[in-house]
Amino acid sequence: METTEKVSLAEKALEQGKGILRLTPTWVPRSFCVPGRRIKLHPDDYYVLGGERGGIDERWFSSTTPAKNGPLTGENEGLSHIVYKDEDGQEVQFLLKDAVDELKGELIGDRLWNEYQSWPMYSKFFDNMGPLPHHLHHNDEQAALIGQLGKPEAYYFPPQVNNHGGDFPYTFFGIAPGTTKEEIKECLKNFTKGDNKITNFSSAYRLEPGTGWDVPPGLLHAPGSMCTYEPQKASDVFAMYQSLVNEAIIPEELLWNGTPKDRVGDYDQLMEAIDWDLNTDPQMMTNRFMRPKPVHDEEEMKAAGYREVWVCYKNEAFSAKELTVFPGQTVTINDSAAYGLIMMQGHGKMGVWDIETPTMIRYGQLTNDEFFVSEKAAVEGVTITNHSTTDPIVMLKHFGPLNPDLVL
Repeated sequence: METTEKVSLAEKALEQGKGILRLTPTWVPRSFCVPGRRIKLHPDDYYVLGGERGGIDERWFSSTTPAKNGPLTGENEGLSHIVYKDEDGQEVQFLLKDAVDELKGELIGDRLWNEYQSWPMYSKFFDNMGPLPHHLHHNDEQAALIGQLGKPEAYYFPPQVNNHGGDFPYTFFGIAPGTTKEEIKECLKNFTKGDNKITNFSSAYRLEPGTGWDVPPGLLHAPGSMCTYEPQKASDVFAMYQSLVNEAIIPEELLWNGTPKDRVGDYDQLMEAIDWDLNTDPQMMTNRFMRPKPVHDEEEMKAAGYREVWVCYKNEAFSAKELTVFPGQTVTINDSAAYGLIMMQGHGKMGVWDIETPTMIRYGQLTNDEFFVSEKAAVEGVTITNHSTTDPIVMLKHFGPLNPDLVL
């Protein structure tokens, strides 16, 4: 596709959607995971990419970040696509990343474009049947050593996709206060001996649908098996610090995944990636747990026909809201920043678009459940009508860094 054509496509799509772009589902497999089967993919399609790619475990939202899935990674894996209906009524797809590069501040706002020259976050559903290994994401300084960005992330557990909690709906966070650095270093040295038992020195917290957790860089965490809505900084940097989880062995190369080549084998380097104060915080629950917080006065919102809450609000790199529009209501919602959204429940109209929540999606099928709202459209206000007399519309909205509406 020529650049000039892309410019016109992106401009036409933005015009067609009156500032709101329709996105296609973006499915991502993981070779080391077993799908939890809660992300509405057709049962026949979880392994549609072949056994060696593993099951489809994730759906990515508003992503301009490619998935790093090894040598078999498909072209554009992890990247969101825009759907545009051309003059002949044909549906044309092109990358959200290309639209951001072309439209710049017109799409994501000058504030973000001037600072990042990109859309610097994405969100996903992470849907694993079992728990993940205790691991961490490096901060900006450490990630820069391997040419990457650091990665804060956050979790929210939407009730609509958590009809069951999977095998282990508990997440380990951090290191138990009183643990010595020598004890953790010994676990890392024992990585290749089977079970290095690092979670002996951690605490697990029960996961509760409708709540969330904040996960800064340098914090060890072993995510539990709930289906998780996960806004994060646009980065894929991590290192696995646990060698055995759910009876599955973790390859040693993943322990050294975030380490500069000249320091592979240096256990001090692995220890440096751990933010010790953060990990041994005796107030872990108080400081990292997130209950939803109303965006405005509850009674005023109710009278206006909706309810909106912050669900991820402790990190400046991103934020997220859950919007509920009550049955039969029409509301206009204003935001000060561009955002992506995913429908969780209900159907109706949003601006010029029909919006609906599919029950089941075939791999490759288009949907009307995911969109990207330009800053201009967000500021002017997005009008949503709930066509149901009984069912609320519920959507999750993910924002980039330093959302002007959020007081940290």
